[in-house]
Amino acid sequence: MTSVAEPRPTAAGLTAAGLTAAGLTVVQVTVSDPRVRPLLRELGDEYSTRYGKDAHAELARYPDEEFTAPYGGVLLLLLEQGEPVTGGAFRRYDEATAELKRIWTHSAHRRRGLARRVVAELEREAGARGYRRIYLTTGPRQPEPRGLYLATGYTPLFDTGADPETIGPLPFEKHLPAEGADPVHVTRTP
Repeated sequence: MTSVAEPRPTAAGLTAAGLTAAGLTVVQVTVSDPRVRPLLRELGDEYSTRYGKDAHAELARYPDEEFTAPYGGVLLLLLEQGEPVTGGAFRRYDEATAELKRIWTHSAHRRRGLARRVVAELEREAGARGYRRIYLTTGPRQPEPRGLYLATGYTPLFDTGADPETIGPLPFEKHLPAEGADPVHVTRTP
């Protein structure tokens, strides 16, 4: 498979392959795109560090095709000077719901708000594709993503006062605005 680098229309009618406000280029790619390798490598290492050596299996849990348009999914990278600094994907969970997966920020670029930007891009893309709800889970040993989702308006579908280790994967949801509304307020230039 090859990457999709051509501009694609967005809900706002601008070009998603254009620049975001922070000078990041948004590209839609396939899992086989070489620019995805840092994402997969670092996610695998992160999962293994927190959950043990078998955690790499989480990355193979869903077929790559589920993150492509024909299957209702997408994989986005945000590039800075041509290099991937953050990325993420969604897959079809059900007719109205996209499930976020593979949210990642390069280890050399953390603490810059990039995870928020990629989540916003994924929300925008999901809304443009007709999804009305986002669903996701994060691991109980991942306080950073938990904090990200709480800070960006996701509703926890678990008892936030309970010990996360007693819950297992922590589920969240977010309902997207009605079509035509701008859910992410990311400035774009054509």
